[in-house]
Amino acid sequence: MANIPYPESYYAASANAAPPRPALKGDVETDVCVIGAGYTGLSSALFLLENGFKVTVLEAAKVGFGASGRNGGQIVNSYSRDIDVIERSVGPKQAQLLGQMAFEGGRIIRERVAKYNIQCDLKDGGVFAAITAKQMGHLESQKRLWERFGHTQLELMDQRRIREVVNCDQYVGGMLDMSGGHIHPLNLALGEADAIESLGGTIYEQSPAVRIERGANPVVHTPQGKVRAKFVIVAGNAYLGNLVPELAAKSMPCGTQVITTAPLGGELANSLLPQDYCVEDCNYLLDYYRLTSDKRLIFGGGVVYGARDPANIEAIIRPKMLKAFPQLKDVKIDYAWTGNFLLTLSRLPQVGRLGDNVYYSQGCSGHGVTYTHLAGKVLAEALRGQAERFDAFAHLPHYPFPGGQLLRTPFAALGAWYYGLRDKFGY
Repeated sequence: MANIPYPESYYAASANAAPPRPALKGDVETDVCVIGAGYTGLSSALFLLENGFKVTVLEAAKVGFGASGRNGGQIVNSYSRDIDVIERSVGPKQAQLLGQMAFEGGRIIRERVAKYNIQCDLKDGGVFAAITAKQMGHLESQKRLWERFGHTQLELMDQRRIREVVNCDQYVGGMLDMSGGHIHPLNLALGEADAIESLGGTIYEQSPAVRIERGANPVVHTPQGKVRAKFVIVAGNAYLGNLVPELAAKSMPCGTQVITTAPLGGELANSLLPQDYCVEDCNYLLDYYRLTSDKRLIFGGGVVYGARDPANIEAIIRPKMLKAFPQLKDVKIDYAWTGNFLLTLSRLPQVGRLGDNVYYSQGCSGHGVTYTHLAGKVLAEALRGQAERFDAFAHLPHYPFPGGQLLRTPFAALGAWYYGLRDKFGY
């Protein structure tokens, strides 16, 4: 079987050293088989190992190969649909539970980094930047909403104040969340994998799950082996393919594009983002950016529905970067890549159980860095018999895309075109 390497990205080029992990050959027995070594799978495995379970992780490529190792590296709180939207959908009791969890993922990341000494360039501070007065009004109500759920590390910024933290004249104001922040996402995943192995967990790379034999004791098959388990956690997200057909119908892989400049040097880099916070704007089709530890600018944005790889990523993203920072017009782009995330129609994560012993979490819809770390904890709790928080997610309503898999891409692209127009005209 072909060895699948990391895609060429800044993160892969600057990754910490990692041991080679073998492919699964033969049969193994375990308490829990986790499918996927991205954040959802790694977080689940780590919480389960800390609670005495025997855990085996199967990864089709390499640890953090998917969105976990390719994303913008931003710690952003809450979900892709905020708590007020959830409240209107499911009522106050369930929304209260989900609201209390909306800020937990970032805390889990910080706990992991501290407990296992993970070297991933963790920095505090994330900015939501408003381009219009209407977006600023939304941030004001978002601050009130988040504070209702006990989240207090927030500061509204007027035009003068936001210029102190982002040297860009596009913004009328913004909100600073000091419990947000940024990380080197692949190094976070690699550090979590090391922690799993330090607790006796096993990770097999280049070992795709090709079939799940369901039943009282499920068996997960790979090309050269199989894992017998008491429980299975399906954590493949946008890279799951059709392994579990009933999950594929309710979600759609989407690509987001990222570029990284050549090193800018301290003076230029610090003039762009003097406090080294990460930034995302408030558009529906948003742009996001931050500095790396070696003073490059990482800039991402755009969505490709259906997860095709666009031919020229730099041509899509560089104009967005220059609109924000025209002073970078002569700067070379060293890396450009795409990574897939999984979109749901509701833009809320899908969590549940198939039968008695196959659990899943998927569909972060672009808010994956924090949510996946929370999901790992919630899944681990459910396997230990504490299902209240798991059920709060599992009871969220979900719908298949209209027209099934054939029409889901044009349907979502039409929606994106509509919201793109709204962004453009400031609705």
